[in-house]
Amino acid sequence: MAMLPSLSELYLVDCHLDNMSPSLLFANFTALEVLDLSVNAIYSEVPNWLFNLTCDISYIYLDNNLLRGELPKAMPNFQVLKYLVLSNNDLNGPIPDCLGKLEHLTYLDLSSNLFSGPLPINLGNLSSLVALKARSNYFTGVVSEKHFTNLSNLKFLFVESPNIIFDFDLHWIPPFQLDGVFLGPVGPKPPQWLYTQTSLKSLGFANSKFSFETGDKFWSFVSKIELLQLVGNSIDGDLSNVLLNSSFIQLSSNNLKGGLPRLSSSVRVFMVDNNSLSGSMVPLLCHDMDRRSNLEYLDMSNNKLSGGLTDCWTNWKSLLHINLGNNDLSGKIPPSMGLLENLTSLHLHENNLSGDIPLSLQNCHSLLILNVRENRFSGSIPNWLPHKARALQLRSNQFTGTIPPQICQMHSLTILDFADNRISGHIPSCINNITAMVVHVRSVIAIGYIFYIDGTRYIIPENLMLLMKGKGLEYEDWNLIRIVDLSSNDLLGTMPAQMFSLTELHSLNLSHNQLVGKIPKEIGNMRELESLDLSRNQLSGTQLQGFGALSYIGNLDLCGPPLTKSCSHDGIFGGTEPLDAAAADDDDKSQFWSSFYMGMGVGFATCFWGVCAVIFFNRKWRHAYFRFLYDLRDQLYVMVVTKMNKLFK
Repeated sequence: MAMLPSLSELYLVDCHLDNMSPSLLFANFTALEVLDLSVNAIYSEVPNWLFNLTCDISYIYLDNNLLRGELPKAMPNFQVLKYLVLSNNDLNGPIPDCLGKLEHLTYLDLSSNLFSGPLPINLGNLSSLVALKARSNYFTGVVSEKHFTNLSNLKFLFVESPNIIFDFDLHWIPPFQLDGVFLGPVGPKPPQWLYTQTSLKSLGFANSKFSFETGDKFWSFVSKIELLQLVGNSIDGDLSNVLLNSSFIQLSSNNLKGGLPRLSSSVRVFMVDNNSLSGSMVPLLCHDMDRRSNLEYLDMSNNKLSGGLTDCWTNWKSLLHINLGNNDLSGKIPPSMGLLENLTSLHLHENNLSGDIPLSLQNCHSLLILNVRENRFSGSIPNWLPHKARALQLRSNQFTGTIPPQICQMHSLTILDFADNRISGHIPSCINNITAMVVHVRSVIAIGYIFYIDGTRYIIPENLMLLMKGKGLEYEDWNLIRIVDLSSNDLLGTMPAQMFSLTELHSLNLSHNQLVGKIPKEIGNMRELESLDLSRNQLSGTQLQGFGALSYIGNLDLCGPPLTKSCSHDGIFGGTEPLDAAAADDDDKSQFWSSFYMGMGVGFATCFWGVCAVIFFNRKWRHAYFRFLYDLRDQLYVMVVTKMNKLFK
């Protein structure tokens, strides 16, 4: 690049760079106007040469890297800079005052870093500034109208940090008309100047405490806004008499109580999960609408909704995603749900729903995720389950009958969880036809939802709660995980050898069944297997190495490491102790072990009800506890690897 003195634009976007190319250090960038190194993995401090450029650079994009360190206190050569994008890095320290002297700056994005200290008040002198984005940092101090004195061209204002204080004069009228604003924390009411913004298209608050009375003007004001994002606040109020009109509405993780609001036909995304909303879904789903709804994404999980699912889904045929999990819903799945032909994910977990999975759902040809775990569904597992499915979670219900062989036609299936039911019969020998569990795929397209509102792309990931290695954790990248869990059923017969052709499987749980026979030697082909549980069956054989003894407990005919039972009768391990001596020794120790186990049982019960019950019954504590364990595991792993490297040097 040193041989390109006339280079005016340099784009190295998403090139998997892990450091600043050495050639850049010596490049003669006398004509450079645009430098774009975004979406790489550059792990270094912001290089000094960048701020010593002698050219009239106008656009710098360094976002989505691993840059660290502080910004320089002076930028003398950036006098014509228009765009400075540093978002999604690990930059820290204060924001230098010199940024407030770049009079041509129109776009400044410092979001998602580790910046601290006060926001420089001289940023208010940037009269050309159109966008100021500084979300997700660690700013402190007070932000007032003095920070925005001369920002007459400002269109986007995103400033949010847990310890920042917004203190606006009650009668202040801003010099700008915003298109988008995201602030936090504010409260106990939104700032009064907000109501002067007549061109607003997107509005968001974070870490704020609001209390709205019935008929508050805020709800009529936001009815004209396309995107409303009030996530992780302490908003207290009753929405049962409110008509919401925004295209994108996210009211997740607040203190909303009372009944559900009504939605206009223009709403496309409605997320009100993790609140305390109660009552029936009838007011939302069954009210009269002037035309068919455009709603595509509905998430009302983790509330206190009760009653049935209602049979009013006729007007909601645009739905792609439904999540009603962890409520108090009861009754059966209504037939009208089968009219949702575009549905890709249905989450009804952790309710009191019962009955069969209705035949009408076979009309949902696009269904990728069916999650009905922890209900009271009964009957046979349907043989018409969608062939495109990637995740079937039917655990902890009352399903009976056999596993339908049609399951083998689901070539994209990655999560098969039928645990804790009353399923009987044999494991289908055709299970190796599930291609996604056999063939290694280098990259898998994640399941998520993309919405474009006013030209801006919004992505909502599809999360799943998975039980793996005995732990229930929520995964965003679950599409990379392969799980088969058929535990706690009444399965009979031998484990088909074809099952061990699922070489991409990460977790296999067949425990607490009535399986017999030997563990096939083909188990050695499962190179990706991280968790194996075959305990509480009637298995025999010696194919045990690689997993702990707990994976095989309850199989009396298994022997060899890691079990303590010797395989001397097969001539594999040479046990020499006479049988009568061993029996006599066991009699001598029986009284000791009886007392030991009794004391251990009492101690375990005390521990469980004192500590473990809190984790079991409190979802947030449980998730936090398991995240702590995973973090601890990673730290121990790094420490062990580091020590081993030192020993072998």
